[in-house]
Amino acid sequence: MALSRAALWLALIIPSALLGGALVSEYVFGLYPCEMCMWQRWPHMAAIIFALGAIVLRHQRWSKFLILDAALAILISGLIGGFHAGVEYGWWEGITSCATTMSAGGDMLDTIMNAPLVRCDVAPWTLFGISLAGYNFLLSVGGAILIFILMATGRKDERND
Repeated sequence: MALSRAALWLALIIPSALLGGALVSEYVFGLYPCEMCMWQRWPHMAAIIFALGAIVLRHQRWSKFLILDAALAILISGLIGGFHAGVEYGWWEGITSCATTMSAGGDMLDTIMNAPLVRCDVAPWTLFGISLAGYNFLLSVGGAILIFILMATGRKDERND
């Protein structure tokens, strides 16, 4: 069964790029994630696994369901991001406490006392007034809808590979 290659590759590229961007912002730019930021990462990881499975099994009849699962996981991450953005903008109250990151090794008390406190209700970075959680919402929801549309229209690529 031929699949829309565009949907297949979007299902892999979107979560990979967003998760990669989150990891770069954390490890290169020091923007530590809060608890809700971490919640957004899990569905992206699942989407990557589903998309890779669809690529490996692209000639199997049910591989389209793996693409739809990836799109659903991307959508879930985006909706979590939308909720998180609303908390950051003060539209509603969050449901978590603040989070922190701890490194392993050394004196545990020193590690705890020196760990950065990361609040879920404060956006550590914005561009044009939109936080990282807001961008995750926009890109994930838009990308998931695009994948759903590509799959629903039944558009098949001319090449079956």
